[in-house]
Amino acid sequence: MTSIDRPAAIRAATRALVAENGFHGTSMSEIARRAGVATGTAYVHYASKDRLLIDAYLELKRELGAAGIDAVDPASPPAERFAQLWHAVRAFLEDDPDRAAFLVQFDASPYAAEGHRLALEVLDDPLVLEAGRPDLAELLVDLPPLVLYDLALGPLVRAVALGTTLDDATALRLRAASWRAITQRDSER
Repeated sequence: MTSIDRPAAIRAATRALVAENGFHGTSMSEIARRAGVATGTAYVHYASKDRLLIDAYLELKRELGAAGIDAVDPASPPAERFAQLWHAVRAFLEDDPDRAAFLVQFDASPYAAEGHRLALEVLDDPLVLEAGRPDLAELLVDLPPLVLYDLALGPLVRAVALGTTLDDATALRLRAASWRAITQRDSER
């Protein structure tokens, strides 16, 4: 008999339903139904829809960061590491565009500030650790981490969420524009 990770199923159902229907169009009963659990079971694991939404966001951010960093060759120069990370995030999002749609919905929600604060508190966040590597950190524009994240990956997330097909040439231009947006002008190294 296989045991189901109910909290994970509930978070996955939440992301899919929010991507399809938005926050207000997604009820706990719909989430429970999609997850294959009773509504009461959803509330056993998540006392509120607010907590569930934030946890679903934090899980997705961890997955996105891991997908990006797994593709990075730490011996590469900063611009190449950024390119490797960016293209891995693109593949991760394009593999399931609901991920991008959920992120866009979350960023436009009242939960965004709390979710971002909690995400930045994670000490081993792979994206934060990569941005803190000295050779990259010295190239970054002096902006808050959330702004750097949005400039680096936000346009990609929104493009995928909107269903924009990025051919390789367009993806390369978008990646280059994102790199220019987060780095000092003399940072072509």
